[in-house]
Amino acid sequence: MTSLRDFNQIINAEIFTPDDLTYAVDTLADIRAQIAELKAREDTFKAVLIAAGHAAVDGTAHRAAVITEERTITDWQTIATKLNASRQLITAHTTTGAPFYKIRLSARKVTS
Repeated sequence: MTSLRDFNQIINAEIFTPDDLTYAVDTLADIRAQIAELKAREDTFKAVLIAAGHAAVDGTAHRAAVITEERTITDWQTIATKLNASRQLITAHTTTGAPFYKIRLSARKVTS
């Protein structure tokens, strides 16, 4: 098993063995499972604080403020289309963000 310290050295050296990659996949899956559990706990406690109906609640070391906000989003592309703006005009004023990576994890099917 590769330690996290060893793994950081491997990343810096840009050398990846199959064992290193197996460790990375399994560790990432474990971390995401822990995050999911914590997110569920977070959602439960947030719901309790919201349902209590108080604007602020003091704990022993922290204070929670319950704030209600609304977000307004304008779909400018639809507006432009309905106003018969040309596709070229819409394209000229449309930007694409920088590329980013996503990693999807799924459980492996183990065959006996």
